[in-house]
Amino acid sequence: MLPFKTEQLSKFLISGSWLERQQNTILSAGIIIATANLFSLIAGVLRDRVLLGQYYGPGVAGELYTAFQLAFQVPDTMYQLIVLGALSAAFIPIFTETRKKFSEKEAFQLTSIVMTLLLLAFIALGVIVFIFSDQITMLRTGSEFTPLQIKVASDLTKIMILAQVLFAISNFYTGILQSYQRFIVPAVSPLFYNLGIILGSYIFYDRFGIYGAGIGVLIGAFLHMILQFPLVYKLGFRYSFSLNYKFPDVKKMFSLMPARVLTYSLTEIQNLALGYFATSIGSLSFMIIKLGLRLMTMPIRLFGVSIGQASLPFLSEESGMKDTKKFRVLVVQSLNQITFFALPASILLLILRVPIVRLAYGAKNLDWTSTLSIGRVVAILAVSVAAQALVQLLIRAFHALKDTKTPFFVTVIVVCLYLIIANYFVFFTDLGILGLAVSTATVALVELALFLILLHKKVNGLFDRSFIIPQAKMLISSFLMAVFLYLPFRVLDELVFNTSKSIELLALTIVTSTIGFLVYIYFSALLQVRELALISGLAKHFSFWRTGLDKTQEFVYEPSLEDRDLQL
Repeated sequence: MLPFKTEQLSKFLISGSWLERQQNTILSAGIIIATANLFSLIAGVLRDRVLLGQYYGPGVAGELYTAFQLAFQVPDTMYQLIVLGALSAAFIPIFTETRKKFSEKEAFQLTSIVMTLLLLAFIALGVIVFIFSDQITMLRTGSEFTPLQIKVASDLTKIMILAQVLFAISNFYTGILQSYQRFIVPAVSPLFYNLGIILGSYIFYDRFGIYGAGIGVLIGAFLHMILQFPLVYKLGFRYSFSLNYKFPDVKKMFSLMPARVLTYSLTEIQNLALGYFATSIGSLSFMIIKLGLRLMTMPIRLFGVSIGQASLPFLSEESGMKDTKKFRVLVVQSLNQITFFALPASILLLILRVPIVRLAYGAKNLDWTSTLSIGRVVAILAVSVAAQALVQLLIRAFHALKDTKTPFFVTVIVVCLYLIIANYFVFFTDLGILGLAVSTATVALVELALFLILLHKKVNGLFDRSFIIPQAKMLISSFLMAVFLYLPFRVLDELVFNTSKSIELLALTIVTSTIGFLVYIYFSALLQVRELALISGLAKHFSFWRTGLDKTQEFVYEPSLEDRDLQL
């Protein structure tokens, strides 16, 4: 018998009070955000599936859809450098500190001042980009990007700059709500963003074509903002125009921006370079690499980012102790846990790449050539999934040791290496888009190696038998999983299932994935992989997350405009 009546549940949901409820522990906030992230990942893939079905096609249609994908880059770079440079650096702790030290009125006044200054800077830069959008688009695209694509990408960039203004406001709302421990509404907002894009695409498709998708982005951004406004208003925030940069803590907040902006700028250089290299290969290449990257990032965000975030408070606490044994144990255990989940996920992407691409983006939405191209890209990127997931924790280990210089310099090396390798593969080989995938995978493996070596030197005796042996066992289990996954996949694909039908394609993927996971678990048990206890002892593992989340001091959304559904 249920502990509540159906009528009570209905009233609770309809009233909307659950949206305003305060999450008193970071545990409840963490569960909400993690769950929302999972749904947002799925929603983002569904969004791409809908857009592909609506806009993608042979010839010009495919080229215009690629232009739509590329149009996100410059507005997103502006957003990352100007807005997130402040929000991710210190907005929540400084806002909270001001509210406790002084009053809510001063905290809201601080928010208004920072909003005003950043929005003015963003709008000023946006006007420049708006005016010179054509020239900027031509400069950052390669020779294979057609004049029509340049025009469409330029026009869509102008629309998306307007969307970014709304997102800038919306993310201040998010910061306020998180400071008051209201996490549900910010976590739900990205779903409405995706809904806005889908609605805009359907409503304006007949009249505006590909520009309907751009209008959809604008609608989605508005929904993302307006959904949070009522609760922010109810908490007492009233925006007031102010340029009082001498107000307490304003300078402190802006003083924390340069380091974060510098790190973001390196990532954005790599992203913009990706656009240039891809458009130098072919008119559809950017779309292919982006769709492949989206599938690759899912396990990284689900396993690498999640476990890394939960481990950070433990690492921070133990890093201050004279005895570094517990710190070493925590790092090794967390790395082993990430590997345990990330390796089988990478094997699935590697072996089932084509079925996964067809299921994610729609078998009828992509022609067979594009499907195979995305599949090959995914296969190459899959090699680096575990590496990129592990890096998420290693970066946090350095941060726990109060060392931010090492991750920064590693990022500099990785970005420079990427530019060199990608340039070689694109302009001096015939690999084409696969060369870009190889470049991404290669620098990810190099980045992992650098972090492992440097952390081992910083913390003596870090990577001993407790790290090497479990990693070797999981590699063996993963290899055997790949063998036993590939064989039934080939047999069932050719003799049992008619994969031209979506239901049978889904059945093939589920059956072969189940076989693969069972084989992985069997050999993990046979080799006595300790991380297998994560499944049988999930309750204990959950308590680890609870403690970690209870100690976590900062939950900051850092999504991009294009990947607003892919939140960290």
